[in-house]
Amino acid sequence: MAAELTAHQLIAQHRPTLDQALEAIRTRAYWSPHPEHPKAYGEHGSLGMAEGKAAFDALLGTRLDLGQPGTDDWVGGETSPYGIELGVSYPHVDADVLLPAMRAGLRAWRDAGAELRAVVCVEILKRISDRTHEFAHAVMHTSGQAFMMAFQAGGPHAQDRGLEAVAYAYVEQVRTPDTAEWSKPQGKRDPLALTKQFTPVPRGIALLIGCNTFPTWNGYPGLFASLATGNAVLVKPHPRAVLPLALTVRVAREVLAEAGFDPNLVALAAERAGEGIAKSLAVRPEIRIIDYTGSTEFGDWLEANARQAQVYTEKAGVNTVLVESTDDYKGMLSNLAFSLSLYSGQMCTTPQNLLIPRDGIRTDEGPKSYDEVVADLARSVDGLLGDDARANALLGAIVNPDVKARLEAASGLGEVALPSREVANPEFPDAVVRTPVIVKLDGARKYWEGAETDAAYLSECFGPVSFAVAVDSATDAVDLLRRSIRDKGAMTVGAYTTSEEVEQAVQEACFDECAQLSLNLTGGVYVNQTAAFSDFHGSGGNAAANSALCDGAFVANRFRVVEVRREA
Repeated sequence: MAAELTAHQLIAQHRPTLDQALEAIRTRAYWSPHPEHPKAYGEHGSLGMAEGKAAFDALLGTRLDLGQPGTDDWVGGETSPYGIELGVSYPHVDADVLLPAMRAGLRAWRDAGAELRAVVCVEILKRISDRTHEFAHAVMHTSGQAFMMAFQAGGPHAQDRGLEAVAYAYVEQVRTPDTAEWSKPQGKRDPLALTKQFTPVPRGIALLIGCNTFPTWNGYPGLFASLATGNAVLVKPHPRAVLPLALTVRVAREVLAEAGFDPNLVALAAERAGEGIAKSLAVRPEIRIIDYTGSTEFGDWLEANARQAQVYTEKAGVNTVLVESTDDYKGMLSNLAFSLSLYSGQMCTTPQNLLIPRDGIRTDEGPKSYDEVVADLARSVDGLLGDDARANALLGAIVNPDVKARLEAASGLGEVALPSREVANPEFPDAVVRTPVIVKLDGARKYWEGAETDAAYLSECFGPVSFAVAVDSATDAVDLLRRSIRDKGAMTVGAYTTSEEVEQAVQEACFDECAQLSLNLTGGVYVNQTAAFSDFHGSGGNAAANSALCDGAFVANRFRVVEVRREA
């Protein structure tokens, strides 16, 4: 069948978007080609609100046939955190059949060159963007995010991160010229002359191991970084969140085929309940790149055992906010309350530890004791979530039983400053919705200096659990911050201070331990949110993650440059 999308058409249509993305990563200014508001969709071929919901509903109870080779069974079993059975079944594959088929298209994809690969990726993202409403429902009913968050984080923000990865991939590949004429003078003799050709060569097949909470946002950077650098990508979704990535694979395969490439360059590997195929796939010799988001335990296992692959991991960390002083007390409390509540704290960037001097802090409203700060923060969270409709819109649903168990156990760790409460969701009566808990703990040095310590705040407690940790001084707070980043890692660090000395100390700690820092946020930007093309998600320099979304290091080692020299 003749290609439906020519290289000329793709470049003409999408090169301007690629150029804008390249400019955005250069300037770090705000830019996004993907609208954040639901009402922006519904024209020019995109699905509007009603059409997107109808498209999602039509998927329920169906078989999602991707036309992949090696399909030997059909698997499924996803249940929405909101209590509905999705009933979608997916192809289960024989890796011995699928992986050779995926390699078959690599040569043509490599020879297409960086520009054509990039615009094919942009076309994939454009088609996903047109179906953002459909994808939003898929993300909502696999991750438990409230609809608006699923729409934005699972839609335009995820698409932005994918496009950002494409831009970085393009920059790194064109850094070296395609050809060069090399001539070395030899005095009276003729110069030595060579023609040199430089070709970006992919590593092979990349394995994307998806996560439950942000299947598209965390999945798209690795998927598009690998694809844009010439690799094939095998997508292994989290068994509770298959649908968003399965839809992504279907769109990618359609675009690749229409552009004249082998659709098997992107494939899905769904699994039976309890099968655990990520571990067996990860060590296969065909797998040369791995992208993983999830637990520290399995991330460490991948780094230690998948030695044949370049492994990119985002694992767990202990995110900390130091509260020393503020010139906007109400703004600080409001900002922190939102940060603790958003998506029930089920974000890798949600603050866990709030380090507060036990003698209190200075504010624009006068001195506030440790107890007052914690009580005021509890009231701020309570006020934010006091209305059940607003609480449901912010909290979403608890994604899995493990998070619920951690939340329930947290109240036994110390004095509870803010108890968690159950929130009813009239639309989804079976949804498990809980407000955050805040627990007061003592952060005296004697509890964390020794190796024998078992302080709860020195380990990640993923979910809507935060610890208000009383420390002896700002100096102790900075030292504890430094210790927790070094030992456990951190995706985010926040600080509130009006002291230049304290600000400098926190900044130096973050420089030394390589952690991303937000200072004195009191408005509509929160410590647990990052913007593609401008902010780096993670640093790759501490235990929480060995890579950053997105920088040159995230893409540059997904390919190598092979040189061919000829006599001129």
